[in-house]
Amino acid sequence: MKATIAWWDLTRSEQTIDSLRAALAEEGVRPWTEVQGLRLKFWISDRRTDRWGAVMLWESAADLTAPLPPNRAAELIGYPATDRMVTEVEAIVEGAS
Repeated sequence: MKATIAWWDLTRSEQTIDSLRAALAEEGVRPWTEVQGLRLKFWISDRRTDRWGAVMLWESAADLTAPLPPNRAAELIGYPATDRMVTEVEAIVEGAS
C-alpha cells in the first residue's frame, strides 16, 4: 500500500481553513468516491501553522499516474501543494471504538 500526502501553506493564499472546509463540504468529497485503487482519503488542517492538506491511501497496484478528479484545493488556493510526498505504508491498525 502507498500513501500520498499533500500540504499547502496558506500564508500566500486568500483561502482560509474555514473557506476550504466549506468548499470541501459542498463539492470536494464526492468526485473521489469513484477513483480506482484509492482505499481512503482524508483531509487535514492545522490552524497553528495555517496549513491544509490531504492524505490518500492507495492499493499497492494502483496507477498513481492515472487521471484524478480536479484538484479543487489547488484551484481555490491558487498554487500547487507546498509539500507533496509518496511513501510506502508499512502497517495499518484500527483502534477499538
